[in-house]
Amino acid sequence: MEQISDIDSTTDTSRISISAHYTGYIWYNNGLSHAQFVTPMGRAAYWALKPMNAFMQVMVGASIDTFLLQRHYVLDHLVEQAIADGYEQVVELAAGLSSRGYLVKKAHPHVHYVEGDLPGMSARKAELLDKLGRSAGHVTQPCNILDEDGPLSIEALLSGLDNTKKTLIITEGLVNYFDLATIRKVWSRMALAMKQFPKARYVTEVYPQLEQHPSYKYVKVAQKVVGFFTQGEYPLHYNSNESMQQGFLEDGFAQVSVTAPEDYYQTLDMPTSSRPSLVRLVVADC
Repeated sequence: MEQISDIDSTTDTSRISISAHYTGYIWYNNGLSHAQFVTPMGRAAYWALKPMNAFMQVMVGASIDTFLLQRHYVLDHLVEQAIADGYEQVVELAAGLSSRGYLVKKAHPHVHYVEGDLPGMSARKAELLDKLGRSAGHVTQPCNILDEDGPLSIEALLSGLDNTKKTLIITEGLVNYFDLATIRKVWSRMALAMKQFPKARYVTEVYPQLEQHPSYKYVKVAQKVVGFFTQGEYPLHYNSNESMQQGFLEDGFAQVSVTAPEDYYQTLDMPTSSRPSLVRLVVADC
């Protein structure tokens, strides 16, 4: 995501853009993306974070990249599960330079896939997809999740969809850039807007505040490094799976499950860590 001119300094999301470049390179470097989505900034960020990744691997038993890959594999799995369950519309908010939409459309041409992001990133993604020869039903649309109304709001994006179809919303690498009060307002608005569909589901990842975790002090170091690179805070949300589940229920979702990457170690061929994971995957149904 990157800055757009009509939001004030309290909602400046320009700092998120470097992470989109970085993760775009991580996906490509691990065979999960197309070279079209690699940028010089992403490659540079990868090499700049090499020392921190090495430090994390020694002290935590997994690098920053391991956590990124774990969440990506599990979120891809959850998207595939939803499609198998009849979800025909997928909305990926703050899609950045992820190739998930491109790959989903190749595997499931019948799925209507919408990638929403701030105008600058949305335009860039549209250009990249056009160069690859995007398929019908793959839409890029400007969206600012913090706008509570107007053409860039989540509500406006969802209102343009077929409200007779089961709809999935996914966010990856987004929610922990905002304090909990801010992102909970987004979740509440999202849950309300999702009720227009016969069945709707939201999947995301959340990095919790787990002070009892054996690697917590090293996570705080990584948190500061990520904050430095993204020029902002990287707040951690909730201190247990139970509090996270309760929070999403309070935000208007009817059914919520919270899992960790290790719950999928026997199911998915993905990187593992020697210690408990530091990320949680949330599936919230309306």
